[in-house]
Amino acid sequence: MKYRRLGRTGLKVSEVGLGTMAFGRWIDEQASEAVLNAALEAGINVVDTADIYGRGMDLGDPTLIGESEEIIGNTLRGRRSEVILATKFHARVGTGVNDAGQSRYHIYRALENSLKRLKTDYVDLYQVHSFDAETPIEETLRTLDDLIRQGKIRYIGCSNYAAWQLAKAHGVSALNGLHRFESVQPEYSLIARDMERELVPFAESEQVGILVYSPLGRGILTGKYRQGEAPPAESRLAAGEKRLELLLQGNPAYALVDAIKPLAEARGWTLAQFAFTWVLSHSYVSSAILGASKPEHVRDSLRYADERLTPEELTEIDEISKKLGLFL
Repeated sequence: MKYRRLGRTGLKVSEVGLGTMAFGRWIDEQASEAVLNAALEAGINVVDTADIYGRGMDLGDPTLIGESEEIIGNTLRGRRSEVILATKFHARVGTGVNDAGQSRYHIYRALENSLKRLKTDYVDLYQVHSFDAETPIEETLRTLDDLIRQGKIRYIGCSNYAAWQLAKAHGVSALNGLHRFESVQPEYSLIARDMERELVPFAESEQVGILVYSPLGRGILTGKYRQGEAPPAESRLAAGEKRLELLLQGNPAYALVDAIKPLAEARGWTLAQFAFTWVLSHSYVSSAILGASKPEHVRDSLRYADERLTPEELTEIDEISKKLGLFL
């Protein structure tokens, strides 16, 4: 496993992180522990979760949340120091009017609840899950700054932010002498390249770490979904994940899979290994967060993680993507 600096900080993160949205949601605690242990054995030191991750995401019940954090807390007993533990807050986690968002009131409660579930005294990277238009950004940043000074948070980051939102947050931090967001977590894969337009240039200019999620396009880039065919049993699409269903509607993802498959075969790799290595071939990616529901998913994806695609391969992929309208 190779490690990269997180933006301008001195923190070293594994270039592959483990995403745990499946923990307690699609796989039980025993299966989740097996995945987490496989990741740690492979040298992964970034474990990414969120307070919302749990059964309630599919059931529409905001009270059934936190299973992912609980499983991580149980599995990491005695090994907490081995990982960079990252979690997120913002989404609704209860039925109360203030059980969501980024107010000082909610942040304090959300962090305390996450710490209890994670069975730890601090979070290495605490991230806002999305932009909150209802709460002044200064209130959010000042609260997070206070928690850093209290030792409950080491670094702060944001997720699903546009470049202008991150720039605004940095401006508020600079104006008020507050800790700033040191990382941003966007979606990034061969079928989701929007961040390349503005977010990447801004992040590189301001030395912000980029932790990307869904590097395999929510499983689409494994090739397991075929147009006009029923999804495999126990897959995310079969489980009814709405975001995946929407992504496949009107998206030329199937055509892209067919187009890049020969490139993967020429290397003797699986489609997933090729797509994952494409993400890691970009130096602006600090860490690619890999979602997995089985230990072999971790091992298979990491098999060629130390290799990089050639400039010729990257150019060919760009040309394919341009033709399909996936890259400008």
